[in-house]
Amino acid sequence: MLIERKDMNKKIWIPIVLVGLLLLGGIAYLYRSLDEQKKVNQDMQELAELDKKEMQNEYEQFAQQYSEMKTQINNDSIVEQLTQEQLKTQKLLEELRNVRATDAREITRLKKELATCRAVIRSYVLEIDSLNRLNQNLTAENTRVKGQYEEATRRIESLNTEKSSLSEKVAIAAQLDAVGISMSLNDKKGKSTKKIEKAKNLQVNFSIAKNVTASNGVKTLYVRIQTPNGQVLTNGGTFDYENRSLQYSMKKQVEYTGNETPISMFWNISEFLSEGTYKVSIFADGHMIGSRSFTF
Repeated sequence: MLIERKDMNKKIWIPIVLVGLLLLGGIAYLYRSLDEQKKVNQDMQELAELDKKEMQNEYEQFAQQYSEMKTQINNDSIVEQLTQEQLKTQKLLEELRNVRATDAREITRLKKELATCRAVIRSYVLEIDSLNRLNQNLTAENTRVKGQYEEATRRIESLNTEKSSLSEKVAIAAQLDAVGISMSLNDKKGKSTKKIEKAKNLQVNFSIAKNVTASNGVKTLYVRIQTPNGQVLTNGGTFDYENRSLQYSMKKQVEYTGNETPISMFWNISEFLSEGTYKVSIFADGHMIGSRSFTF
């Protein structure tokens, strides 16, 4: 009778112990997963803050440039246009300061507005440069038409004293822009597919926009692809950005002539990719020149 009772106790306690061990293992696994996810979220937050900070710096530079331009121009119509663009830039800057870095929709909208502001200020830089060349020609004819071009002469003298400031503005206007960014999945035959499990490579397409103020020559482009869990698809390569080292997914050197330049790059898939939202960021000359998210 005693032996039967002991056997019965063993049959009861062994399953209880096993269940307890499984629960402890599950709790340990859950804790580790939460800790890893916390680190991933922290890295994504840091990159988002860097992106927002760079945008904020550009908005601040543009607002300051409008103030400097207005002191160099004696044309009331142009001064009024510069004032309106400056107010618009300051309004966008205030919106950026109040938005959270993780608000992807607002950050994307403000990034598009930033590209528009860059194009507008670039046009004003070119207009001032055009006035500079015109005034140099007028100076050569100053003896014959001195009275008619007195105002133009004062304008050229003012622009010459600000040549270094103009060079700095041209450098900002010369920043490249990546437009028409797209990413697709290709199967083993190289055909586009919507099924991620059949994909053999990721194809990223974009164009470097036309920019007559940018320097020509060989440009090194870095493409960074982040998976839905925040990891970067990489073979270990890194590049410098904002005083830190970032991993890149793909790198390519292209000859840029100032005209629109189409680019295609491929990432061979060697591991299982999960469904979700992938973020593509493109860098060149130490700047992030474009980014976009895609959901598969």
